[in-house]
Amino acid sequence: MAGPVLEGIIAYPVTPFAPGAAGGVDTAALTALVDRLIAAGCHAVAPLGSTGESAYLDDQEWYTTAEASLAAVAGRVPAVVGVADLTTRNAVRRARFAERAGADAVMVLPQSYWKLDEREVVRHFTEVADAVGVPVMIYNNPATSGTDLSPELMVSLVRRVENITMVKESSGDVQRMHRLARLTDGELPFYNGSNPLALEAFAAGAAGWCTAAPCLIPGPVLELHRAVRAGDLDTAREVFYRQLPVLEFILRGGLPTTVKAGLSLLGLDVGAPRPPLLPLDEPGTVRLAELLAATARATGTERHPAAPARRRAG
Repeated sequence: MAGPVLEGIIAYPVTPFAPGAAGGVDTAALTALVDRLIAAGCHAVAPLGSTGESAYLDDQEWYTTAEASLAAVAGRVPAVVGVADLTTRNAVRRARFAERAGADAVMVLPQSYWKLDEREVVRHFTEVADAVGVPVMIYNNPATSGTDLSPELMVSLVRRVENITMVKESSGDVQRMHRLARLTDGELPFYNGSNPLALEAFAAGAAGWCTAAPCLIPGPVLELHRAVRAGDLDTAREVFYRQLPVLEFILRGGLPTTVKAGLSLLGLDVGAPRPPLLPLDEPGTVRLAELLAATARATGTERHPAAPARRRAG
């Protein structure tokens, strides 16, 4: 199936929330964040991934976020909407909504309370893919979904279902990416979803890097991709090591929590993460500010973060 050209840096925005315990989706802040990501040069935008707290949104909030994100992208770059739900029925409903709202592709995570066996995984992906006409990206993230998809299973799905055309590998094992490349003679587009593996993943043949890091450090992230594309391994390695402390920190601290704290430090208030997630604590916020400032000094291209004292409480 012909689809959008997805390569390079696929940026994952957080979902901003308005102040207060019952705060809904802040579409104005979401639009501002999407604009920043595109203006920075990101090659695609992917709302409603794990970073976007998709699992913590009710149906109407999910629809609002999908619609507002796609309206903000406005066709300037490809848009990939994350689709995950405990039931196949609701995953189908969300995928169809995303397609109607203008998504160029949907990324499907097999989320389930019960651990899924191979038959159930195949049926879930097949039903979602059959329900839409846009390309489908398989998303393997066992840490959040509880289901680990082998390279062999993902390749078999790509071969048997026409519009399943891509794979996002987030298990943290770069050998999975090598296996995907070998099983398909390098013809299957696969994407890295593990920030600390960015350099290794590109070396393994990843078509792109799916990451929330451009919310905080777009310059170094895009510079890494340019160096890889140019075949300049020395520069790629240097650029990667400069940003690695930030990548490791935001992964360890939880992407919604740390990215939201970082955006606040950089002057864009996107609210707190939704409980049971909590805002980044004060020591963590101070450390993140230090890391962002160090990255800014090293690259000379980023805004320095504001002092942690300016962070909104709660």
